[in-house]
Amino acid sequence: MAVNEKYDFTIEQLGPCKIKSPIELSSVVGDYSANYVHDDSYVRNKVNVYTTDEPNSLDASNLLQKAGPREYIYFNPKDVRAGICTCGGLCPGLNDVIRAVVRCLWNRYGVRNILGFRYGYKGLFEDSGFDPIPLNPEIVDEIHKIGGSFLGTSRGGGDRLMTDGVKTIKKLGINMMFVIGGDGTQRGAADLADAITKEGLDCAVIGIPKTVDNDFQLIDRSFGFETAVQQAKEAITSMHMEAHSQYNCIALVKLMGRESGFIATAAALASHETNFCLIPEVPFDMDGPNGLLANLEKRLNARHHAVIVVAEGAGQELLQSTNQTDASGNKRLSDIGIFLRDEIKTYFAKKNFPIDLKYCDPSYQVRSAVTTASDSIYCERLGNNAVHAGMAGKTKMVVGLVHDKFVYIPTKMATMSRNVVDPEGALWRDTLDATSQPILMVNDVEKAKQLMKERLGL
Repeated sequence: MAVNEKYDFTIEQLGPCKIKSPIELSSVVGDYSANYVHDDSYVRNKVNVYTTDEPNSLDASNLLQKAGPREYIYFNPKDVRAGICTCGGLCPGLNDVIRAVVRCLWNRYGVRNILGFRYGYKGLFEDSGFDPIPLNPEIVDEIHKIGGSFLGTSRGGGDRLMTDGVKTIKKLGINMMFVIGGDGTQRGAADLADAITKEGLDCAVIGIPKTVDNDFQLIDRSFGFETAVQQAKEAITSMHMEAHSQYNCIALVKLMGRESGFIATAAALASHETNFCLIPEVPFDMDGPNGLLANLEKRLNARHHAVIVVAEGAGQELLQSTNQTDASGNKRLSDIGIFLRDEIKTYFAKKNFPIDLKYCDPSYQVRSAVTTASDSIYCERLGNNAVHAGMAGKTKMVVGLVHDKFVYIPTKMATMSRNVVDPEGALWRDTLDATSQPILMVNDVEKAKQLMKERLGL
């Protein structure tokens, strides 16, 4: 595919930047002083080069604008009235990002009007009963030391965002809105931004992508992911100790991962103690000579204990669909953890094969954890770079890390599809090496390949 067929990373601008930034940095390269970032500074999206590539890939389809403070900004800080909200499920680092945004607005730019909207997009609806909270550094200074969201969160928003949400933004004079949330939240932010444009309001909408599943496309990782993996690893370690200490004991751990198995794979690699890792991208059979149950029996006969890690979205084709969606429009999943627990018990009971099965779902513990040092640093830098974008009048975009560089990405590009674990890629290959499980635990390989194609959108 030619590089310009799918993507366009052009960042929309509310207008020209004519106001000198209050941040004192250097515009000279080589003077050993921290520098401003210019709009003509980019990071390539496509870094791997092949002989079949188009000769000229330096266009809007392959260049992502670098994040950072600009020498000239669009908004006069004294006129800024900023809003912040957190949406969707809990994720480690929400409070870190809120704190970073507030402190950068206040301390670096001198913004004195910052409102925190409570309980996600609901806080933008006048009849919600949730009045916005005035924010300043003193209020948010300690919130990074606790989990959850200081502002509260909720799912959904729907069509009311484009009507009631815009009405509130207009009424309160918000001209800079920071939206912290996952792909559904950011799609809502894109719709909100379009409605703001149609209303003729001068308001930047900046997204800070949050998904514990790490399934945003293009960006290296989502904030909170490393903390989630650390928490998941600790749960697996504890469960392994249970399994290893008893004869024919099976430890079953269910982790997050609706459509992408990044937490499960990373936790399996980090723990070094997982024997079977089940993810949404790779189908498996329960029964038959090559199914999970037969392979689990072989493992017990050989080592008399086993650890299974399963992502919540794995094996959904084996369960009856709920045909329901949540407030964010996500499909409600059937519970693969309970299904596996019951199927494993039934299988070995029929064989008169005594086992002891321990089941653990540490999802809420993982989601509400305080960030690790690495994630805390990442959140701080994301928040700062989001503020720099807003002050420069950039809109309809998210900030993220691409090839270890902070960049600005149009929201519609970032949410076009989900990032998934590549069954042929190095990450999954290394996970198979760590677990020693079969490449495919299926009886009909061709059927499994077709299912994988559908899931990967191929």
